[in-house]
Amino acid sequence: MALEVYLAFVLAAGVVLVLPGPTIVLVISQSIAHGRKAVFPLVCGVALGDGTAMTLSLAGLGAAMAASAALFTVLKWIGALYLVFLGLGLWFPRLSVSRSGVEKPRNRRNSFFRSAFFVTALNPKSIAFFVAFLPQFVVSGYPALPQFLVLGSTFLLLATLNATLYGLFAGRLRDLLQRAGVRRWLDRCSGTALIGAGIFTAALDRSG
Repeated sequence: MALEVYLAFVLAAGVVLVLPGPTIVLVISQSIAHGRKAVFPLVCGVALGDGTAMTLSLAGLGAAMAASAALFTVLKWIGALYLVFLGLGLWFPRLSVSRSGVEKPRNRRNSFFRSAFFVTALNPKSIAFFVAFLPQFVVSGYPALPQFLVLGSTFLLLATLNATLYGLFAGRLRDLLQRAGVRRWLDRCSGTALIGAGIFTAALDRSG
């Protein structure tokens, strides 16, 4: 692979990643709601979710979704409803707390990881995106698999860095605002953003 092709891929991937989608909305919302302690499990979930979406895409699920409106719709609604559920959890915290009334730190970290993973991995647009995006930078005449591995690894690295920076910024904002009233306002703004991302996801179509 020529260096100029690789640099063009890095630039294009960077532009795509900087534009906030459902995953970044989730990272920002949860980091604002819970602080910097949420960033690491969220980023791990994003990385594994992107890796899963990329693997599913290259394994043929992306092509299957392009041919099947039903499959696309099922994945779309699962992701949309999950985002709305997470948003409602920030508006009404009791929905996301265990019956004992206290959520253990380990369980909360696992919850952050699961939410980021499922939102990222089950986003049908992400799966279709990898099918359409990565092959554009694979140079004919060279073995395809090593190129896919390099491009895929680079994209995952950039996606992880992007989510980390967004999360740290949002978590820092949370830490700076200590007043309970302000935090409740931030939680509700974050919850509204997640619900909006869910509605946006539900409105997606295969051609959009």
